Amino acid sequence: MARERVLITVKTYPTLSRKYGETVCTAGVREDGSWLRLYPVPFRRLDEAEQYRKFDWLECDLVRSKKDPRPETWHPADIKQLVPAGHIDTAENWRERRRLLLDKVKVHTRLQTLIDGAKANEISLAIFKPAKVTAFVWEGEEREWDAEKLAEMRNRSDQGELFAEEPWRQTFKAIPKLPYSFSYRFEDADGRESEMQVLDWEVEALFWNCLQRHGGDEKVVLEKVRVKYMDQFLKTDLHFFLGTTQQFHFIAPNPWVIIGVFPIPHERQGNLF
Repeated sequence: MARERVLITVKTYPTLSRKYGETVCTAGVREDGSWLRLYPVPFRRLDEAEQYRKFDWLECDLVRSKKDPRPETWHPADIKQLVPAGHIDTAENWRERRRLLLDKVKVHTRLQTLIDGAKANEISLAIFKPAKVTAFVWEGEEREWDAEKLAEMRNRSDQGELFAEEPWRQTFKAIPKLPYSFSYRFEDADGRESEMQVLDWEVEALFWNCLQRHGGDEKVVLEKVRVKYMDQFLKTDLHFFLGTTQQFHFIAPNPWVIIGVFPIPHERQGNLF
């Protein structure tokens, strides 16, 4: 067990797990710039005061994962410790976020380096700077969670196998399944063209919020999402937070997905000297 201080940079949209129920993958960096993944985290079952935001610091006891071989994966020794212990804001043109995430953390520009590193099990989290973003696209997905998995999850909960002592299970409902998957198309520093799915919670939250504001008109909503993630974010010094999925870490030709975006403002000229 190790006491760690980690700045949360990534929260993925919840997924269903037969063993853990509804879980979120979160990741971040230590003060020295090294990566750390927290999984599983039953995020929506945490008390409101424990529901940390992106760019919150967490201080908690962590245990190295025995079931996930990826080098950065740990799990909380006690989810009650996942309480924010500070926050890095966007003051001075994101100065502190820039100092930690772009100065201390290695920024990758070539995908082959990351693919080779994943297959050697040397890396499964990274910051990546695309050379050129060419498109932001989406495609329709199944609109409901897998019925078998959902039934098994609820059955385990009914039997008291999933955090049975917690009062949340009396009223808890699974989060709605997103009916679309979103992806970026881009080129790396070698000119290699790729398409990667975006699993960031924020793109899903934007979809649901826009759907409510625009009366359920999905065509309008999808265009709103595209405008933000393409038109607006391309005006920034856009970086991606990348991660591999455990299932495909060793075997996929490219196991990486975008687990978060980092649309940091461009460095002001006056800050260069």
